[in-house]
Formats: sequence, structure tokens, C-alpha cells
Amino acid sequence: MFGKLNADEIEEVLKHQIIGRIGCFGEDRVYIVPTSYAYDGESIYCHTYEGLKIDMMRKNPRVCFEVDTMGNMANWQSVIAWGIYEELTNDGDRKIAIHNLYSRIVPEVASKTLKLSPQWPFPPDDIENIKGLFFRIRLHEKT
Repeated sequence: MFGKLNADEIEEVLKHQIIGRIGCFGEDRVYIVPTSYAYDGESIYCHTYEGLKIDMMRKNPRVCFEVDTMGNMANWQSVIAWGIYEELTNDGDRKIAIHNLYSRIVPEVASKTLKLSPQWPFPPDDIENIKGLFFRIRLHEKT
């Protein structure tokens, strides 16, 4: 599909998908990695574990985020957004991330990384029991 999405169409794509790609840059290389996410209208929320993308985003928090939807080879949409990576370490921010991630509509058959805890789809009583880390990307530009 050739054309430009308007602001409402961009929001629809971001809100209704669950897998996107983060592009980060560090040490003279670009790294693009898929991730599951939730979008609240302002930020992308993710859950992950330590690794290359976290190392790179900690050093350079300016990132790009891409998501697409594809009906068929002639009917697809893609959104590219830019934002700032923020690791969520306090309980209040972690609760916001967890709420957004648990509120997504996800397929019944899903990967282990999409499920935040063994109790999925129910949130655990204690958020400290969720292993890994949470982060958000505060978006400032979308196209």
C-alpha cells in the first residue's frame, strides 16, 4: 500500500498490534529487535530481560519503534515512531506497565515471552514476583 496514514490511522495501528520492532544504536551499529508491547496513547510499554537491546538503550535512550499490520501483500500499514527509552524501576511505574501489558488483547496461543508470569492471563498478587524488567518508550514523533 502506498500512501500516508493520518493521525487516527497511526493510533489504530499502534493500539491494535502486540508485536513491534525497536531500533537502537550504539557502538557504531544499529540493532533492530522484535518485542511484544502495549500502547497507552503516549508510550510503548515492554517487559524483557537483560541483554543487548537493554545495554544499548541504557547508553543511548533515543530509539525508533516500528509496527505493521498486514491484511495481504496489497493491503498493509506501517507506523514508525521515535521516542526515549525509560527503564521503569519504581513500583508505581511498574504497576502502570503491568496494567497496560495485562490489558492487551492477545491470542490464546502465545509465546512464553508474551506472558508476564505463570499466572497469565491473571496478574500476580505481588508484582515483585514478575521476573525481568519493564520499560517504556515515550513517543514524540509518529509517521
